[in-house]
Amino acid sequence: MTKRLTILGAVLAGALTLTACDAIPGFGSGSSGPKLDIPDVHPGDISEAIMKDVTRLLASDEFEGRMPGSAGEEKTIALLTERFKAVGLKPGNGDSWVQEVPLVEITGKNYMPLTIAGKAGTQSLAFGKDWVGVTYREEAKTSLKDSELVFVGYGINAPEKGWNDYAGLDVKGKTVVILVNDPDWQNEELEGTFNGKAMTYYGRWTYKYEEAARQGAAGALIIHQTQPAAYGWNVVESSWTGPQAYAQRGPNAPPLTQMNGWVTEGAARSLLKAAGQDLDALTKAAQKKGFKAVPLGMSASTSFESTFRSFTSHNVIGILPGTEAPDEYVLHTAHWDHLGRCTPAPDGDDICNGAVDNATGTAALVALAEAHVKAGAPRRTLVFLAVTAEESGLLGATYYASNPVFPLAQTVGGVNMDALQMAGRARDVTAVGFGKSALDQFLEIALRADGRKVTPDPKPENGYYYRSDHFAFAKLGVPMLYVDGGQDLLEGGREAGEAVAADYTDKRYHGPKDEFNESWDWSGVMADLQLYYRLGRMMAISTSWPNWNDGDEFRAIRDASCKASEKGC
Repeated sequence: MTKRLTILGAVLAGALTLTACDAIPGFGSGSSGPKLDIPDVHPGDISEAIMKDVTRLLASDEFEGRMPGSAGEEKTIALLTERFKAVGLKPGNGDSWVQEVPLVEITGKNYMPLTIAGKAGTQSLAFGKDWVGVTYREEAKTSLKDSELVFVGYGINAPEKGWNDYAGLDVKGKTVVILVNDPDWQNEELEGTFNGKAMTYYGRWTYKYEEAARQGAAGALIIHQTQPAAYGWNVVESSWTGPQAYAQRGPNAPPLTQMNGWVTEGAARSLLKAAGQDLDALTKAAQKKGFKAVPLGMSASTSFESTFRSFTSHNVIGILPGTEAPDEYVLHTAHWDHLGRCTPAPDGDDICNGAVDNATGTAALVALAEAHVKAGAPRRTLVFLAVTAEESGLLGATYYASNPVFPLAQTVGGVNMDALQMAGRARDVTAVGFGKSALDQFLEIALRADGRKVTPDPKPENGYYYRSDHFAFAKLGVPMLYVDGGQDLLEGGREAGEAVAADYTDKRYHGPKDEFNESWDWSGVMADLQLYYRLGRMMAISTSWPNWNDGDEFRAIRDASCKASEKGC
């Protein structure tokens, strides 16, 4: 599951200004919209042995944490190609099993402390313990010297909401200090300028860095707080140290800051106190429209060096060609990559194996592919897409969506699988982004066949909809389902489900202890795979083209795409 997202940028901003065309025949509008062609599907013959075997291999130390561009990638690509071929898929990119993805790897080193100087004296923040930072620029040395600090609240510029934390402010050469999440994230309901407790894209740290760069800032520092960030400092430290992969930049790429980073809440409180400010009071003020940025009367300085490596990573693509409509496509996506070597555990283990995240989802591609091959090809083509560099910002998925092997207007929709939950059977599943598209109808019928129900995302404030590969396709109009494990476990109910999720987040997520466990209970995962199987096969047999619901942020994008297409939707 990703630590970094690529920003929507001009593509989404421009597309959202389009006027949605009239409803296209065959398109649905959610549960209350036109009735869709949703066929019955028998359970699939899904191999638990394959799930265990592929997960175990991908999560072994031999694969070194599956960092893109490493020997671990070479082994991963070889394994997936071998397994896709063995279960009966065909190469998905012409005669090739892979799509090349050009990336650059930047590794920071020789970090100096982040020094904060002001009238009250100087504070020295230790790298890793108190702050982390990276540069997105391909420069051998980054030097931030006496850069004025300005607190800019949530760092949001949203003209359509009448909100601009940078109003009247010139931050060129300065370092902005930013709060994570949205101004109304503490609301109990889904109502407010920024959708209340449901995080919008403005709440994601990726947006905040991009906006700071657009404003001309030299540096951007986000104050880490566990609750609004939805993860602890350990996740930030492990994810933001070591090699960082990015998409190679073109000649007209958007501006960049010199340095983007995070500071711990404790360090932020200390430096704000030295500036005569209080974090809680500033936060309260920043939550109100019309907030004015606060110069802190302090400056930041640090420096570090970087090395660079341009390389080609790979998406792996296998297909089961359709019988009647082979040029209409249904996606199954999962990311094969993880963090490679990372901050060591107390026992010295420094391999982030990524067993749950996301060897499980990658193995599911192989197991589902075999089940569909056994059942026979459906009318539409099934695409099994294992993408690279999700942990670096959905880079592989974004590259495919921008350079699709199969046209997006001819892509019916899809299902994304990320970090399958080892918690046993549940009475429900969690649907992140439920209520956005007519794919909800497929999900509800598939769940009914399994005797389960859907639970909408219980923590919309965490912004999970923007943190996995489905989002790269959704923002370009393709309806995608992101279905996670259930919360209401057969053994222990919701309390047990919450405990399992919290235990994984606190002890293993993005750390060296996300390792394969021979004693795992696979019953819940196998039940979820039956759901993914039904969803994929329903879409592949159906004659309907599900759309985003009226008023959804992606509806206009899909309608415009379909209007411009000579075939497909």
